[in-house]
Amino acid sequence: MSEQDVVRLEKRDSIAVVTMLRSARRNAMDQTLVDGVKATLLKLDRDEDVSAIVLVGAAPGFSAGSDLKFISALDLEAMGRFEQECGDLGRLIGYLSKPVVAAVEMFAIGGGFTLATSCDVVVAGRSSSWSLPEVPHGWLTPWGIKSLVARVGLVKARLLCFCLEPLSAEDARAIGVIDYCCDDGEALTTSIGIAEKLAKLPRPAVAATKRFFSNYLMDDAEAMDFEANRLFLDNCREQAAQVTFDKFRQR
Repeated sequence: MSEQDVVRLEKRDSIAVVTMLRSARRNAMDQTLVDGVKATLLKLDRDEDVSAIVLVGAAPGFSAGSDLKFISALDLEAMGRFEQECGDLGRLIGYLSKPVVAAVEMFAIGGGFTLATSCDVVVAGRSSSWSLPEVPHGWLTPWGIKSLVARVGLVKARLLCFCLEPLSAEDARAIGVIDYCCDDGEALTTSIGIAEKLAKLPRPAVAATKRFFSNYLMDDAEAMDFEANRLFLDNCREQAAQVTFDKFRQR
């Protein structure tokens, strides 16, 4: 599939809606999807007609994170490189000059969780479930941990990474993972409304605000992603991880 097949771009006046279209894989992230979202966001950041961006997943939900069927077919070097590129996408969102609103329905899992928390504003339906299942799978969350730390602090981020239980939307909002809860099925509409409010603000001031906070929120994000990726690859050599990968290799 091409990038155009897995990412849809719609413009609604000064708002751009970027939709991930891997519904059959629950919008799990493979190389084509990551490349497509990244290229689309870079294009929109240069588009003078766009003031704010909404990122959403096509039904059934936001994103199930890394596509384990895809990464289980890679050798360790390629697997690490792919997860690094996922981290590049998360950090790119922070350094865009335009605000990005995540519209989450039903679930944000693993890399889908950290992709959402990498956005400037997170909106979620009340029935959405949030989890980071990497440690139960046998490895450390390989990227985006700084986006969790920025929202909930180190100790709570560590607990989320252990994944002792999933978070409900209300619990996620209570600790700062989510900014706005809404009725199920209304995340996109609510996100567009928030994006429209952001678009009405003076664009240079919005860009300056993003730049100011990103300098602090993300100043060691790349180093954290690098270290997490190194530990992730160490974990992937161990039996627990290989058992997980074998399940997906056989599908």
